[in-house]
Amino acid sequence: MTVYASIRRYAGAQELADELGRRSGEIEALLRGVSGFLGYCLVKTGDGMTSVTVCEDRAGAEESNNVAREWLAANLPQMVPSPPEVSGGEITIFIPPD
Repeated sequence: MTVYASIRRYAGAQELADELGRRSGEIEALLRGVSGFLGYCLVKTGDGMTSVTVCEDRAGAEESNNVAREWLAANLPQMVPSPPEVSGGEITIFIPPD
């Protein structure tokens, strides 16, 4: 199975990570609407946060970037100090939950 990830790195956004944690239900509902969605995680890092969305194909991974950008702009624009660094690609090892 080939799957794809989109990785978004937000520098200086630790408060955003905390707020998204409080809104995890909203985030789950939003991302489950992405085509081919398989999983998501948010990592609070020393300099901000990183989110990873895993989808069945590249189109879904790219869609997740658009959905995230639009949701943040509409709901928490003041908490995003700068646009994220976005990367991603084909996952070579993916171990899904049982």
